[in-house]
Formats: sequence, structure tokens, C-alpha cells
Amino acid sequence: METHNIPTRRELFTGFFGIGIIGFGGVLPLVHHMLVLRKGWLSDAEFTELLGLGQILPGPNVVNLSVAVGGRFHGASGALLAFSGLLLAPFCIAMLLVSLYQQYRGLPALQQVLAGLAPAATGLIFGMGLRLAARLERSSWCIALAVATFVAIGLLHWPLLPILLVMVPLAVTLAWHLQKEPT
Repeated sequence: METHNIPTRRELFTGFFGIGIIGFGGVLPLVHHMLVLRKGWLSDAEFTELLGLGQILPGPNVVNLSVAVGGRFHGASGALLAFSGLLLAPFCIAMLLVSLYQQYRGLPALQQVLAGLAPAATGLIFGMGLRLAARLERSSWCIALAVATFVAIGLLHWPLLPILLVMVPLAVTLAWHLQKEPT
């Protein structure tokens, strides 16, 4: 583990709470910034590994990532604290917004605001994807798997689960066999 700083339980909760309260929606870029760049709890490689784990597990990627990060540092209690910190504020805000939306959903101004959020969210996701792609190993098999996965899901719109069931074991097998260190 290359971690430079080990968070306390309180820091786990407050760090993920801060993400939850300011990053309502697409928070992956914010989580990366907090964990890797600002707090130094994870290296880029560790972040990418834990994100990969979060993506193959059922549930939201960032929620899975929070559980993995919390568990890595403080076991089950750390996982619960990071998870709770991440979701407490969005849950409360979502409940408030749902009640407001039900009351004001017919307003044209609200429809325009909602239409403007989609391109911003898409840009955040695209930017994070480029940042992660820049850190991929520059081997032909890594690039081929990344491109094949993108084409299958992004362009051909094939279902995610079958793609994961093929690509994850293939990637793990290739990494295992092609990246063995000499003994």
C-alpha cells in the first residue's frame, strides 16, 4: 500500500460528507481530487484499483469506492463511516428537492435549469474518464481492452453486465500473466 496519509475515522466521515454535500450528482472527479490530490490518502494507482473494484460490484461506483476506502483504513467501522458520510447530506437534500419538485415541476424556468444540467454532468464524466485513461498502462492489451469496452458499451450499447462478465476476468487474467515480476 503506497498511502502517504492515513485518515482518522472522523476524517473519513467528514471527508466523504464534504463530497456528499458539495458534489450532489457526479462526484467521481471530486472524490479523486480529495483522496489523491488534496488529502493524499491514496495514490493514483490505488484510486484506479479501488474504482475498478467499485465498478464491478453492484451499486453506485462512488458508494462502493467509499466503502472500500473506509474499509481499507479502519475496517467495517471505517466503511460504514465513509458510506454514511457520503450519503447523509445527499439523502436529506434529495428528500427536500423531491418535495419542491413535486410542487413546482410545471414551471418553465425549472425545466430550463434541468435541461442545462445534462451537458455539465456529461462533461464531468468525460473529463474523469480522460484523466483515468491517461494513467492506464501503455501496453497494447490495456489499450485494446479499454477501446473494446468503450465500443461495446458506449457505441454499440450492449448491456453492461455481460460486458463486465467477459472483460473483467479477461483483464485480470492478462494482467496476471503479462505483468508478473521476474523472481
